[in-house]
Amino acid sequence: MILHTIVPPELIFPDNDQGFQNQNTIIRQGIPLVVEQDGNMYKVVRIMSSNPSDFLRNDLCPGAYIPLYE
Repeated sequence: MILHTIVPPELIFPDNDQGFQNQNTIIRQGIPLVVEQDGNMYKVVRIMSSNPSDFLRNDLCPGAYIPLYE
């Protein structure tokens, strides 16, 4: 893989995993999501789906909060 960018390599390839330790992968309504737990809610970090229509859902967009138990 070749990256043609002005961004320093330290920002693309971080040395530590501290930023990712509180992230979990869950499946909500058949859509895999990377989330962070915030109290009794999940905050959506990333949608891991290959279906383009999943990215148009407002209830599962990155930054949205979803209940821990449903």
